[in-house]
Amino acid sequence: MTKRKDNQIKIGDALKELMDTYKLNVKMNEVRLYEAWGKVLGPTIENHTVSKQLIDGKLLIRLDSAALRNELSFGKSKIVKSLNDELGAEIVKEIIFA
Repeated sequence: MTKRKDNQIKIGDALKELMDTYKLNVKMNEVRLYEAWGKVLGPTIENHTVSKQLIDGKLLIRLDSAALRNELSFGKSKIVKSLNDELGAEIVKEIIFA
């Protein structure tokens, strides 16, 4: 942390420390991922997505269409790459469609 006069620190450094301390970066990345899902895959797939859950780098997607689930399963690696590119970090390691 960069110290200034006496006990003063930059607001950016304080926020980073706060986010690290309370593990808020993980939650922020999760929210950003859920928003990226609709942006990367489009409104049609977003409308058929029942739920999204990120657990240890595994993105669990529940869809209301078996045909769509089957179709998307063929492009898992491309979807993972597209999501991570959109987020600018490797947050998703695997996608599981249910």
